[in-house]
Amino acid sequence: MIFWMLIAGLTALAALSVLVPLSRKRRLPDVAPARADEAVYREQLSAIDTELERGLIDSDTANAARTEVARRLLAAHDRGSDVKSEGHKSPRLRIAQGLALLALPAAAFGLYLLLGSPDQPDQPLLARLTAPAEGQSVDVLVARVERHLAANPEDGQGWAVVAPVYLSLGQPRESAKAYSNAIRILGARPDWLTDMGEALTIAEQGLVTAQARQAFEQAVALEPDAVKPRFFLAIALGQEGNKEAAIAAWESLLNGADPTAAWVRAARQELGQLTGSEPAGTELPGPSQEDIAAARDMSSDDQQAMIRNMVSGLAERLETEGGSVEEWSRLIRAYMVMGDKQEAQQALADAQAAFAESPADLSRIKDMASQLGLSGS
Repeated sequence: MIFWMLIAGLTALAALSVLVPLSRKRRLPDVAPARADEAVYREQLSAIDTELERGLIDSDTANAARTEVARRLLAAHDRGSDVKSEGHKSPRLRIAQGLALLALPAAAFGLYLLLGSPDQPDQPLLARLTAPAEGQSVDVLVARVERHLAANPEDGQGWAVVAPVYLSLGQPRESAKAYSNAIRILGARPDWLTDMGEALTIAEQGLVTAQARQAFEQAVALEPDAVKPRFFLAIALGQEGNKEAAIAAWESLLNGADPTAAWVRAARQELGQLTGSEPAGTELPGPSQEDIAAARDMSSDDQQAMIRNMVSGLAERLETEGGSVEEWSRLIRAYMVMGDKQEAQQALADAQAAFAESPADLSRIKDMASQLGLSGS
């Protein structure tokens, strides 16, 4: 009942907003001056007749004077008639008011019956917040959690639950605050620290701030092999202009990484932009789809032979044409995978000779070799 009363009130307000301006009378000119002029001209006509009777003027003069005064009298009468007519409403105005008064509420009611759901019961906010979670929208569920956290601000698990939801809804700052509360209450976890740093980075349009970097560093301290925080730390080094450290960080991250991992391509692009040795977005050459299809039908010996041929082809090209740090690293790792440490050691020596004049690239080669258990000169 209250709902329909509100609808009726709103409809009345809408109708009045149209009717009041239409019905408001304009300020009309005063008719008194026009009536006074008429009286004056009538007196002048009487005076002309009196003067003619007394012989003060002749008939021609009297006729001319009557004609002029009569003209002015008619003009004054017309002015008074125009002023009176302005006070009456035109038929069009009455029709417009009638339509606004009747058609507007009728149209609103018809649209509600067509598009609305008058048969549905009311859904107060409190009832929705306390209803079962199944079938509720994300906004309502978030509101429920927020209501719970307002009453229980030390519920760390509640903050941890709502934090990723905030991030998915495009509220990174709220997400970072929620992760911070969860860490404060329940203690630091690598995934929470990483996600908090990511939320802070997203909030700053991709800039890794000091607070975000601190969160990533704490995550790495708790889990040294974690990829995600190391990825953001490498980005931070590049943003700070620490090129050599950033290159080393990307190289360390890529060494031994699964080439099919989603983050590898982005990491190679960042590394290529820093070194200039590999265009952004390119990947290291590998077997074609035809090679992979053919390898499925080969015996293990034939597969090994094919791999050795590919590695030998890469080695010959690097010896004659040279190549990038990534290509030399790929060759050295390939030899180690095949168990040919002597060839890997020789490839390392050749790579060091090729980059003898480039300290940054030489340092990357040595770092890679150290991780593989090889000794550089």
